[in-house]
Amino acid sequence: MTMMTTPPLDQEDEEMLVPHSDVVDGTQPMEVAQVEPASTVENQQVEEPPSMKFTWTIEKFSRLNTKKHYSDIFVVGGYKWRILIFPKGNNVDHLSMYLDVADSSALPYGWSRYAQFSLAVVNQIHHKYSIRKDTQHQFNARESDWGFTSFMPLSDLYDPSRGYLVNDTVVVEAEVAVRKILDYWSYDSKKETGYVGLKNQGATCYMNSLLQTLYHIPYFRKAVYHMPTTENDMPIGSIPLALQSLFYKLQYNDTSVATKELTKSFGWDTYDSFMQHDVQELNRVLCEKLEDKMKGTVVEGTIQQLFEGHHMNYIECINVDYKSTRRESFYDLQLDVKGCRDVYASFDKYVEVERLEGDNKYHAEEHGLQDAKKGVLFIDFPPVLQLQLKRFEYDFMRDTMVKINDRYEFPLQLDLDREDGKYLSPDADRSVRNLYMLHSVLVHSGGVHGGHYYAFIRPTLSDQWYNFDDERVTKEDMKRVLEEQYGGEEELPQTNPGFNNTPFKFTKYSNAYMLVYIRESDKDKIICNVDEKDIAEHLRMRLKKEQEEKEDRRRYKAQAHLYTIIKVARDEDLLEQIGKDIYFDLVDHDKVRSFRIQKQTSFLAFKEEVAKEFGIPLQYQRFWIWAKRQNHTYRPNRPLTPQEEAQSVGQLREVLSKAHNAELKLFLEVERGQDLHPIPPPDKTRDGILLFFKLYDPEKGELCFVGRLLVKLSGKPIDYIAKLNQMAGFSPDEEIELYEEIKFEPCVMCEHLDKRCSFRLSQIEDGDIICFQKSSPIQSEEACRCPDVPSFLEYVHNRQIVRFRSLERPKEDDFCLELSKIHTYDDVVERVAYKIGLDDPSKIRLTSHNCYSQQPKPQPIKYRGVEHLSEMLIHYNQTSDILYYEVLDIPLPELQGLKNLKVAFHHATKDEVVIHNIRLPKQSTVGDVIDELKTKVELSHPNAELRLLEVFYHKIYKIFPPSEKIENINDQYWTLRAEEQIQNFGEPFFLVIHEGETLAEVKVQIQKKLQVPDEEFSKWKFAFMSLSRPEYLQESDIVFNRFQRRDVYGAWEQYLGLEHSDNTPKRAYVNQNRHTYEKAVKIYN
Repeated sequence: MTMMTTPPLDQEDEEMLVPHSDVVDGTQPMEVAQVEPASTVENQQVEEPPSMKFTWTIEKFSRLNTKKHYSDIFVVGGYKWRILIFPKGNNVDHLSMYLDVADSSALPYGWSRYAQFSLAVVNQIHHKYSIRKDTQHQFNARESDWGFTSFMPLSDLYDPSRGYLVNDTVVVEAEVAVRKILDYWSYDSKKETGYVGLKNQGATCYMNSLLQTLYHIPYFRKAVYHMPTTENDMPIGSIPLALQSLFYKLQYNDTSVATKELTKSFGWDTYDSFMQHDVQELNRVLCEKLEDKMKGTVVEGTIQQLFEGHHMNYIECINVDYKSTRRESFYDLQLDVKGCRDVYASFDKYVEVERLEGDNKYHAEEHGLQDAKKGVLFIDFPPVLQLQLKRFEYDFMRDTMVKINDRYEFPLQLDLDREDGKYLSPDADRSVRNLYMLHSVLVHSGGVHGGHYYAFIRPTLSDQWYNFDDERVTKEDMKRVLEEQYGGEEELPQTNPGFNNTPFKFTKYSNAYMLVYIRESDKDKIICNVDEKDIAEHLRMRLKKEQEEKEDRRRYKAQAHLYTIIKVARDEDLLEQIGKDIYFDLVDHDKVRSFRIQKQTSFLAFKEEVAKEFGIPLQYQRFWIWAKRQNHTYRPNRPLTPQEEAQSVGQLREVLSKAHNAELKLFLEVERGQDLHPIPPPDKTRDGILLFFKLYDPEKGELCFVGRLLVKLSGKPIDYIAKLNQMAGFSPDEEIELYEEIKFEPCVMCEHLDKRCSFRLSQIEDGDIICFQKSSPIQSEEACRCPDVPSFLEYVHNRQIVRFRSLERPKEDDFCLELSKIHTYDDVVERVAYKIGLDDPSKIRLTSHNCYSQQPKPQPIKYRGVEHLSEMLIHYNQTSDILYYEVLDIPLPELQGLKNLKVAFHHATKDEVVIHNIRLPKQSTVGDVIDELKTKVELSHPNAELRLLEVFYHKIYKIFPPSEKIENINDQYWTLRAEEQIQNFGEPFFLVIHEGETLAEVKVQIQKKLQVPDEEFSKWKFAFMSLSRPEYLQESDIVFNRFQRRDVYGAWEQYLGLEHSDNTPKRAYVNQNRHTYEKAVKIYN
């Protein structure tokens, strides 16, 4: 395939960064080919970027046993690149594929390069079914690879009939164009166009394109502004307020606008924002929600007034005077693309008359079965007409959704009164002129498994169009809006014009997906003026305040280099924080009073400001500087010298703080007399050290700060016992035990302090922390969880509150438990079992939390598979506080020794298919599975024999021999089926055919086997299927000659296909092997 000349797209929705690693050996032969350069983003004359197409042929693909696999290096634009794939998925059930900067580790500091690129997996049978995805990215040291975590389902990739894996070979293509970074990153949308874009949260481009379209319908925007909200509402809890806020910012901001408030008001979490949805479905859900919110307000009915039209479904008998009609409303129309050249052809098809005759006659009440005409006609069209183009359809031959990239034209002016009102019903008001002007074109670029959305809009219906592509807005010309969004194929220019070469064509994967038309007669009403008077006063004030705060932050940041932040900790902060917010060290500096002081200000002037703030005269202030020790603790180190205090604030920071632009952290020592008024601080001599004291109460399990003392190095703790007892409120002769708090990372170190040993010998210094408690034995040892300071600090250091959720309800917290990070696996399950009243803790199975998807991890934690609770809560470099639990019917150690298989049993004479869970030891064979199944099912006769098959998408891929071990059988992607004989619709079966037999003779066997009545069987068609391509057979065709003998187990590539309708009753059968690519859009609030 050749590089498409589509515009570069903003970052694709399924992207996820992967850290680069060393090259894995064993790459396969590949070819590189130069292609024509891609076109540029806008209508600007810029130098065409260097581009290249790279093809990578990977042989023995299914045997790759590395998690990551790299291609050879190729060069584009003077840069080295390579492709990175995860053959078994990057923690997902999809192939993961990325473009990687091959020499990122060797590039100079601050390197950066920008590229637009596409990655593809080639379909080696039907080239048009190749899967291709486009994106663009600025690569740098932190993000040296970029691409698609969920590129395509592994089930499709590894299915030989799909054409992606042929002869165990996969062909991957990359098309890379390197661009100058300045093109994209220096662009100012507001300055260039007058409009701003919307930020992409990860996979919200579909929502951004819809929101821009709705915003640029001024009548709709005005109605949103007029929805009643109050100053007490919060945007994250109110959809009307969040939408008002978003629209206001789109109207008045100078830079792109975030949508997080709006999605939070929908009740979406991060996972929803990274899940691609359907823009058509979101449009309907959002409009329904707004319609509901507008009820009982001044703007009630706006959604209907703008978007609601009506059509009439009718059935009219031909030979008798009988007609049935039903009026229905619509907010949008779904138009067929397949088989239609333009919008008019789709409308023709929409109102096409269907004949009900023969076996399909209409039952007309008193008249019985009658020949009739059935159709749809429009009663009225809405002022704003939304046309959803059916670009995605279900392909019955491939049993999957496909995107229709056929050429489909749409006019700038749409006349729905044409040909004397052929689309209108007799009841339609013919005085209304249904002439529409194109307002918006929503585009989808990509394939069925993912892609990118953006919108072309002309806000005032003038000739100037704009492209709203997430954060970026650009001016566009008419050709790009119309011609280039029709879809279809495009020819590459001839490379050798003098030769008679066949022109190369490629499919355009970017095409219109939704069209918005505005009726010309309603133009002035819809494209109305919307200004500040339409916005509620409280909303204007709120948003202006937000804007002012944002501007203050910008100004604050811009002037930051002129100022120094000084954080001042005092005794009051230590009293407030220790034992509540913190237990280790002395203070959280983020919660103390901070001063923003100009760097040229003298330190003396700063002290005057402190005096005003705290009421402490200058002569009573003594400042200590903090220092980070080698054991990672942070303590007051020494007082400032008179020479240091004589400097400016900026000079002092540079001397004391090595980090660039770091804050200056100080401790303010203030001595107070008996009347609590400040007094001069005691002299600090070489023999004097400042110590801080914490008191521990074992019975209450509480720790608090009680004060500090300036003590002599030569002194002993016993000399200060009376003073400490006074600080603690104990009697003067109370016996106490002292401990030195040394460090807390990575583990707690708190050692007993000898009261009779001098501070110097105990290596005590300025800023050290002494914890103490009563020496007397505790009355109740059992009631006291932590009898001494070290055990309490150890407990606090490892304390972890864990939220437990049932695996069946992964969004809801069931209960919380206070646990320890060093709790073993057994400790955790015992506590959970006790909490839920379960006698046997071994029946609890735990699953860790994925911090990125906000979902349970796919694989549960194995029995005693981790040492401690802390390991259960780690996900890559993030720590969670969530665990999921489930209660098993047998102990987990026993379950882990078993293989669990879901087997669908097909009875010889009954239609019902029953799924059975078979549990057997992992060393068991298929024969053991069949024996176990026989004990669970009722056979058609006692001697009936069963066989086990592997089925996928209605095709048999394997018959398991009875001796095969079950340990490696996968029932996640494939259906396992045990059968006697098959009679069910859509279920494949085996049939013995003989040499020379015609289709007519084989049909007799099939009809007998399936017991189909003659009348129904006469309508069946039969086709020879090879690699999913059907060839319909005639009665006289020799069936045997079509098939090749196959004596090995594995996937069949040839089938006899039976085409017929499903007239059987629906069975209670759930196929758990169908993958859902999109989650339904839900707005919860």
